[in-house]
Amino acid sequence: MASAGPPDDPAPSREPTRGWLARHGWRVALLFVGLLLPMWGFAELADEVHEGEPLPFDAPLLEAARAAASARLDTFFIWVSRLGYEYGLVPFDIGFVLVLVLLRRRREALFAALALGGSALLNVGTKALFARDRPSLWESIAPEETFSFPSGHAMGSATLAWVLVLLAWRTRWRWPVLAVALAGVLLVGTSRVYLGVHYPSDVLAGWAAASIWAAACFLLLYGLHGRPWSPHRP
Repeated sequence: MASAGPPDDPAPSREPTRGWLARHGWRVALLFVGLLLPMWGFAELADEVHEGEPLPFDAPLLEAARAAASARLDTFFIWVSRLGYEYGLVPFDIGFVLVLVLLRRRREALFAALALGGSALLNVGTKALFARDRPSLWESIAPEETFSFPSGHAMGSATLAWVLVLLAWRTRWRWPVLAVALAGVLLVGTSRVYLGVHYPSDVLAGWAAASIWAAACFLLLYGLHGRPWSPHRP
């Protein structure tokens, strides 16, 4: 009687490639698009600002914004800028977190609070670290007194956009939320350049920093297996 040989080797699992990527591919995309690429972009911009080197696109874009100025655009972008921070963004952030708390969506509320509140604190610290002066190509109709790099308006609006998109991504609302969020971020960023209170590089750095922080908060709280709006486990 033939002795029993070793069991046949099991068929190689395709889980690490197809199965794993099917479930976690969007988190891998978030890691690269939301975290690693913005880190590289922010580092490049920060290095130029730290060295005091002018970025080649800053002055031409500011001059183009100045050339396009009109009374109607002045009024429009002043209101966009105000809604993008003290009159719109800040009240919405606070209200959004409170609504999530009242709905007992604790993890979603923690994610929003950590991302939005941490972004504001990070912006204050980064401004003090780089201490970049505001543009002085002309006297702005909405002058600012704080430092310039990175833009707080751009960073705050982009952080909120990331929070809303990440919370809505696995729902039917993801594309409408993405469209509205992207439009709002672009308008707020444009308003800061149009008003002459930020260099375009300040805005780009704000967007990059917001992406890094929001993506890091999401991955920290949800990891590989968690997802927003899932039923809470006891």
